[in-house]
Amino acid sequence: MDTAEVILSVLVVVIIIVSLLSNVLVLICFLYNPEIRRQVPGLFNLNLTFCNLLLTVANMPLTLVGLVSRAQPGGDGFCQIAGFLETFLSTNSMLSMAALSIDRWIAVVFPLRYHSKMRHKDAALVLGYTWAHSMSFSTVAACLSWVGYHRLYASCTLSNARASSRTQFVVFTVFFHSFTFLLSFIVLCFTYLKVLKVARFHCKRIDVITMQTLVLLVDIHPSVRQRCLEEQKRRRQRATRKISTFIGTFMLCFAPYVITRIVELFPAVPIDPHWGIVSKCLAYSKAACDPFVYSLLRHQYKKTCTDILNRLLKRSSLNALKDYFFTERDYKHFKI
Repeated sequence: MDTAEVILSVLVVVIIIVSLLSNVLVLICFLYNPEIRRQVPGLFNLNLTFCNLLLTVANMPLTLVGLVSRAQPGGDGFCQIAGFLETFLSTNSMLSMAALSIDRWIAVVFPLRYHSKMRHKDAALVLGYTWAHSMSFSTVAACLSWVGYHRLYASCTLSNARASSRTQFVVFTVFFHSFTFLLSFIVLCFTYLKVLKVARFHCKRIDVITMQTLVLLVDIHPSVRQRCLEEQKRRRQRATRKISTFIGTFMLCFAPYVITRIVELFPAVPIDPHWGIVSKCLAYSKAACDPFVYSLLRHQYKKTCTDILNRLLKRSSLNALKDYFFTERDYKHFKI
């Protein structure tokens, strides 16, 4: 292994550890807090967490093995199953992000009609579509033997080793990425930009009310006035930062891999093997980013994590006190 491959191997290990711990933490919060379970977005987050966890456990270690050994991990049948699973999980996770953006759009743009438009039954229908969509592409690729070990990405993924079906594979690949990555990206842009537009409108209304109040309060201290103006600026930046994070992480993680898969369809264009693995690592890193982007940085999840930690610390302190008192009693009994 050269230096670049060692660095990439360490990067895959870090992604696996961060993704596993963060997604397990989201799952624990979901199971611990009944309020999170009652909310409709919790179902989309649960589905996204399930896909990320399964991808972390089932596919990322195989990529690490392929990268270290420079060979296919397992037999052809095993690699085909892994490739089918990766195609299904990556598609499902993209569509889950699109579903979360639609939920936020309805909640912000139509707040009075949210509970009638987005019920648990509606969320189940959306998740049913994401599973059917993901399963259809994965099944077609598996039935046509278009999943297997790909040396460029050192992983079991979409791959075509037969020259006779090259044209069909090109059409399928373009169609697949158009209806997964591109469709999800369009939905993300449309919904979150609408949300940003509404958020800026409300910020302007609040700013007008704040400025009118500051004009009326002529005796207000200059430092208080300055803090109000700074809060206005932070409020505007907060909405833009959140929307940029949702769309930016999606593009940063998935776009290099998808573009590489499209460029790969043209044999005349050479692709550096290290870049293929880097693009794969970026796609995998989305599984490590999603828990923070969609869950753990929200106040509700932070509070749940704090409650769990306090409960664990309280229990451990009680156990320590019990051990201490039992030790003291045994010591006195021994002295007697």
